[in-house]
Amino acid sequence: MDANLLLQIAGILVAARVCAELATRFNAPRVIGELCAGVLLGPSLLGWVHPSDPIKLLAEIGIVLLLFEIGLETDLGRIIRAGSRALLLAVVGFVAPFVFGAGLAYYTFDLPVLVSLFIGGTLTATSIGITVRVLTDLGRHGSNESQIVIGAAVVDDIMGVILLAVLYELSVSGAVNLVNAGRVVLYITAFFLVAPMAAKLLAYAVQRLEAQSRAPGMVPVALIAIILTFAALAHNVGAPGLLGGFAAGIALSRRFFLPFGLALRVGANFNRKIRQQIKPISQLLTPIFFVVVGLSLDLSAVDWSSPFIWIFSIMMTVVAIVGKLAGGLVVPENHYSRIAMGLAMVPRGEVGLIFAELGRISGIFDNEVYAGVVIVVAYTTLLSPFWIKLYYRLYADRFVEAE
Repeated sequence: MDANLLLQIAGILVAARVCAELATRFNAPRVIGELCAGVLLGPSLLGWVHPSDPIKLLAEIGIVLLLFEIGLETDLGRIIRAGSRALLLAVVGFVAPFVFGAGLAYYTFDLPVLVSLFIGGTLTATSIGITVRVLTDLGRHGSNESQIVIGAAVVDDIMGVILLAVLYELSVSGAVNLVNAGRVVLYITAFFLVAPMAAKLLAYAVQRLEAQSRAPGMVPVALIAIILTFAALAHNVGAPGLLGGFAAGIALSRRFFLPFGLALRVGANFNRKIRQQIKPISQLLTPIFFVVVGLSLDLSAVDWSSPFIWIFSIMMTVVAIVGKLAGGLVVPENHYSRIAMGLAMVPRGEVGLIFAELGRISGIFDNEVYAGVVIVVAYTTLLSPFWIKLYYRLYADRFVEAE
């Protein structure tokens, strides 16, 4: 047994809790405290904890469980009705940062085409985990704009995966294979069509088994097995694993019905039991994910005396924010909801870091460009929750009127 690893996990849990408590006492979102705990413990400041593979695994399970909970609370009917608006928010919020970011890198900073495309790709990201956590902390996870944002963030994640695959293939072979890209799209589409129906059938089976079981713990064990299985399936078809958790949550919500009039009822009491028994596990593991995002931000490696890094990161940050706001502004909603949706799509988090890290390890980003991109991801990740909460607080009466 690795005693040092156990101490690191204990330290992560304690630091996440303490920093989350401090954040809430200063009227900031809990997620800010958890992110700052990672920055404090990681290479940016103290250097006590490094995101090893076991810690990353716990973090991934944590975000999958968070998305499962969000799926449970999501009204699929509202997402479907908001489909065109969610798609518009996702597409414009994806294309605008990519085009503006790549164009700025190529024409203003004279960077090579492939480097510019990777920078643009990094700016397309939206951290669905951070976004839904902030909206949940604000009590807005059931609002109309929240349902649109959740739908858009899912689409954004899928488009990001496809773009990442295309750019990586371009960096390795110098060409884009449209057949491979099309295959990824087909697999992801098939997964989202089949997975919720399969999860509903499994939930019905678990309900029946739980009624006959004499040993305690049937529901949480079966649920975790189902959630992890669907996360693995999502990963295998090319989608982020967290979307597998989201699909399972959607299926187990009371608002999801099987097609063709099939009626396998999962009762209200069983749904309540799912929520009650999964929440303690989620509350334990989800903070680890946000701490790991903070751990991944190595701000000590940045040469803060470099004029390029300051100019590059500031200009790219502006593009990163404006690009996502543009997505919100084109959605046919009231003015306040448009801005709220744009702000909710700004955090880059772990998705942006994946792009940046791939650019670094493949030799596309040099140290200065990588550091500049990390600063952009850090700013949008750490400060966006503040702006979102401030905006909702300033215009709370407007949202009440709209509802």
